[in-house]
Formats: sequence, C-alpha cells, structure tokens
Amino acid sequence: MKKLILSMFSIFMIIQTFGQKNYVQMADSDMKRNPEAWMLDFSKTLKWNYCHGLVMQSILQVYDKTDNTKYYDYVYDYADTMVNADGTIKTYKPLEYNIDRVNTGKILFPILAKTKEERFKIALDHQREQMRTHPRTKDGSFWHKKVYPHQVWLDGLYMAGPFLAQYAKENNEAALFDDVALQIVDVRKYLYDSETGLYFHGWDESKQQRWADPKTGLSPHFWSRSIGWYMMAIVDVLDFLPEDHKDRPEIIKILQELSASIEKFRDTETGMWYQVTDLGDREGNYLESTGSIMFIYTWIKGAQKGYLDKRYLKKGEQAYDQYLQRFVKTEADGSLSIMDCCSVAGLGGEKNYRDGSFEYYISEPIRDNDPKAIGPFIMTSVLLDR
Repeated sequence: MKKLILSMFSIFMIIQTFGQKNYVQMADSDMKRNPEAWMLDFSKTLKWNYCHGLVMQSILQVYDKTDNTKYYDYVYDYADTMVNADGTIKTYKPLEYNIDRVNTGKILFPILAKTKEERFKIALDHQREQMRTHPRTKDGSFWHKKVYPHQVWLDGLYMAGPFLAQYAKENNEAALFDDVALQIVDVRKYLYDSETGLYFHGWDESKQQRWADPKTGLSPHFWSRSIGWYMMAIVDVLDFLPEDHKDRPEIIKILQELSASIEKFRDTETGMWYQVTDLGDREGNYLESTGSIMFIYTWIKGAQKGYLDKRYLKKGEQAYDQYLQRFVKTEADGSLSIMDCCSVAGLGGEKNYRDGSFEYYISEPIRDNDPKAIGPFIMTSVLLDR
C-alpha cells in the first residue's frame, strides 16, 4: 500500500511540474536554495552586489509574466532590508568606485514605480552619483574599480551601462545617453581583435599591469563570460537609448559583428562555448555555462528586437535546447540546477595575482547554480516564454 501511495505521489508531482515554464521552475528552484535574496551568490552576510541584482532582475521578470506576488515580494524584501529610511544602502560605499555595485540598482526602478517610497529614489540617485565622479580613462571609459586603476574590463559594461541608460530615460537626463554610448563604442576601439572578431577581457591604459601587453595594454586571452557581459550590455542598453541617438547605428553594427564572430567558436557537438572562447581544442579548456547562456540571450533578444537578422532567433532557440541538454539537470527534489559555471575570473589583484593566462582561466573553481548562469537563463526563458 505504501508503495502504491508513493507511486501515486510521484505521478502527481510529475503532472504538477509538467507544463510549468522553465523560468518558473528555475526561479522557484533558486528561491528554494536561497530562501532570502541576500543569500544569493552563496552569501553568508548582507551584500549589495551585481550577482544579487542579476538574479533578482530575472525574478522580477518572472513576476511580470506570472503576476504571482511571491516573486515581487522576494525582491522587495531584499530592497527593504538593504535600503535604509534615509536612502543609504547597507554595505554600499560609493567612494570605493566599484562598478560592480551599480548593477543591483536596476531592481529599484520597478520597486520605486510600484511603492513610490522616496528612499528608493534617493538610493537610485546615490548609484547615479557614483558614476558622475567614477574615475575614467583619458577618453572617458570607466575604470573597472578604483583598486584597478586605468583598467577597462568588459564585465563593467554590463554593470553600469543598462542602469545608467534606464536612469537617463526615467529622469530625462539626455546627456547621460552620450556617456553610455561612449562606453560601448570605446570598447570597440580598444579591446577588439580584428583577427578573431572577439574582444579581450581587459585593457590597461597605463600598460603597467603584469597581465597587460606592453605595447597594446590588452590582456592575453578571450574569456567567454566577459564577452557575454558586453553583449548583454548592448541589447539591454538599446532598450533605453533613443531611436534617433547618433551612436545607435554604430552600436547595433557592433552587436551584429560580434554576434557573427562568436558563432565561429561554438563547439560542433554540443553547440555551446568554451571558457577560453577561441581555444576549444586546448587541453583543460571546458564548456562553460554562464558565457554560453549570455550569448544565447543576446542572440534571442537581439533578433526579437530587430537588431539582428531573424535567423538569429532560430539559432538562439536551437542553442537554448542544446543548453538544456548540456547544462540543466533535474535534482532529486525536482528542482532545476545549472552545471559547469565558472565561479569567478578577473585580472590582477593583490593576494593572488591573476595573470590572464590560459592556465589561470581554467584554474578558477567550477560550480553549479552560479547566479551568473541562473539570472540570464531565467531571462532567456522569459524571452522565449519557455
């Protein structure tokens, strides 16, 4: 009798899950793993950082699709905890000039619109103010962090660009659009590699870093996730950049060019991309899930919005199916997980110097359910209504 009851329960669970959208299943799974949003990114204490914002942005999109308030409440509870009554943000220190901290500000736009709480407007303004005085290269590109002087990393384009573009639109700050566009165009000028059509992870204007080429200032390799950050930055910035902005055609051209370039480096068997983008045959390199889903997101959104040829929508849909097959697994409790995520990668630093070598990129820990895969996967699933 017990076996029969268990069997009936299993069938019931299959029926319940069958037909659920992937974005609902993945959001529910990550919320189960992280009952409070401050726990995202394997955090043990409160933190205002880009990974939290990335996942919560995707969960707000699930709320928009489902109208289920549990998703909004999950994000609001975090904002309520982190943003003080006077609009200051716990753990956030603007004068550290860390560009990563700005990304999480994006979740405050819909929360402010819904609640009209003045503290969220003040918090948004604090993040905007950081970027008014954030240190820059001579041409105006933001340094990645104050502790990484003279350095532009592709990652940073996503951290500040879409936030600033949305802030410009919400606050009628037209001149800010020029600044956002400059960041994207400058990266094309300094980090682009004409031989592969790819972009190097970082550039040191001073050419002083050990990882930097003494002639060009460029880091030595192409890292898929960094390129993915740049591509997602472009398609998300274009949501807000005015149709008649002078740099819009050039930015769309950059997107088209890079979308074609990354296709040349897909693994022929799985359709996915490697940690070090152009060295798939090199021993130790591996298929990596965060960069892969960022590429897929960009193809799908770019095609849906008309920036890319419509064939990229079909390519993106096929790649999404391949991604499910290669990286997404169902756990014993029915939750969804994403495998083979690079946990972190950077350049330089004080304690353990990151030299940008191939050996460095493949040496960083690989883990499941990194937010840098979860967030883009949910957002891509929302785009496809899958």
